[in-house]
Amino acid sequence: MASSTFAKWMRPEVYPLLAPVVAVAGLCSMQLVRNLRTNPEVRVTKQNRAAGVLDNFAEGEKYTEHFLRKYVRNRSPEIMPSLNQFFSRPK
Repeated sequence: MASSTFAKWMRPEVYPLLAPVVAVAGLCSMQLVRNLRTNPEVRVTKQNRAAGVLDNFAEGEKYTEHFLRKYVRNRSPEIMPSLNQFFSRPK
């Protein structure tokens, strides 16, 4: 009975849909873990929650200026720059 249920829901047409769904679930999980571990606004332990509102600007700056943001800051907002230059360059 378990194999017939699996065959009913996991048809070959479903396989291409699994990749984006798994990728999005992975991205959401990564962002959740990132927020729980490094966001200065999120306090998980009781001791940190009892501290109240903190004006810790250095920690907030460290959180917002992460590696990816620093990496893309001075780059052009193009996905394929060489392809864009090829088609936009006058002949």
